[in-house]
Amino acid sequence: MGPATEHPLRYSLVNELHNRPSPRLKAPATCVFVAFKEPIDASNRDRGLDMAHLTELTTRHGGPRPDPEESHYQGKLGRYDLKWESHTEFVTYMASSSGLPIRPFDPSAGAIFSNQWQMNAPGKRVAAVMVQVEIMPDDPKEALEQTADLFAKDSLTAVWVLDQTAMIAGDFRIDADGWMRFVIFVRPDVGEGRTGRLVHRLVELETYRAMSMLGLGRARSLGRKLNAVDTRLSAIVDSMGDETRNADAVLQELLSVSAELEAQAVQNAFRFGATRAYEAIVMDRIDALRETRFYGRQMLTEFMRRRYQPAMRTIMSNESRLEAMLERAARAGELLRTKVDVERSAQNQALMERMDRRAALQLRLQHTVEGLSVVAISYYAVGLLSYALYPAAAALNVNKSYLVAALTPVAVLVVWWGMRRIRQSLHHGEPGKEL
Repeated sequence: MGPATEHPLRYSLVNELHNRPSPRLKAPATCVFVAFKEPIDASNRDRGLDMAHLTELTTRHGGPRPDPEESHYQGKLGRYDLKWESHTEFVTYMASSSGLPIRPFDPSAGAIFSNQWQMNAPGKRVAAVMVQVEIMPDDPKEALEQTADLFAKDSLTAVWVLDQTAMIAGDFRIDADGWMRFVIFVRPDVGEGRTGRLVHRLVELETYRAMSMLGLGRARSLGRKLNAVDTRLSAIVDSMGDETRNADAVLQELLSVSAELEAQAVQNAFRFGATRAYEAIVMDRIDALRETRFYGRQMLTEFMRRRYQPAMRTIMSNESRLEAMLERAARAGELLRTKVDVERSAQNQALMERMDRRAALQLRLQHTVEGLSVVAISYYAVGLLSYALYPAAAALNVNKSYLVAALTPVAVLVVWWGMRRIRQSLHHGEPGKEL
């Protein structure tokens, strides 16, 4: 079998399945994770700037240089194992190391991502997570005692995951140093690969939760705009039954509202679509953890149902409201256009009737003019003929008045016949023949 038998994308598509492996971690270990996103039009950002930012980090810590053509990177940077990924809207950095900091969640654990380096990022930080991986005590209840002072009790989430082979605890709050904290207790027999996948799912859950909630601000802003537009749209629809208002003017107002709604739909379509996709990933990552209740503590699904899902419902509600208003505007536009067409048809009918009356009036005027023309032409014809026949009348000893009287009916008939022939020639190609 030669290369000619292979599809040109076969190998690249298979390799894509293995481009983003989860890290391998052996407890105890520490993982720090950050994600950056361009504030505006992140999907069309200059990805060369992302690569330059990654290169700055690897150069500072003496790691291997990344391939500019790749969308992922893994390398050893001192005591850290770095994993970098480029996504549609954001980039992520995960640095893991063995052991735990001197104090739980000490900021020094994230020293690889210095403040200056983060300030140089082409985007803004949307997620910063610190995960401590520890060995599960013989009595799992001791794990709760160890974390009692690390998390806020009102939002603490603690669950068994992966068939009770590990426990995850966290409160989804940001500490004074900007990190969101999680601790994972794994049983001694859990392998490095499984521990790494568990940490990877956890930081992905937080990243996609943050990305999905970016749509909340858009939804609230859209909601305020829709409140104002809804009032205008309702007023326009109510005025459609007012016969005193000009339908063309109402239609122009409706077109203005429709254009504003379409602009909002275009501006928010990508964000709302991304929100739905990110929400699906969040729920998928929670399902993949296969969580069960840990000594009566709050579960991830319960926390998300109370704290996360209302935000998602707000976003979807405003998106649905926008779509409904677009449909209302479209239906109102169809009704208005129908009304305008009917009014214009009535106007055209009235115009045609006026044109018919004008044509009839012009025809009567034309006939009147023709009658006057026959009289006038006949008058002049009789005058000319009488002058021409005076010598003959004198020779025949005929009275001039009798001669004029005899010529008058003859001249009138000849002129009338001539005018009739002229009128017929205007309607026919030849006298007596139609075109």
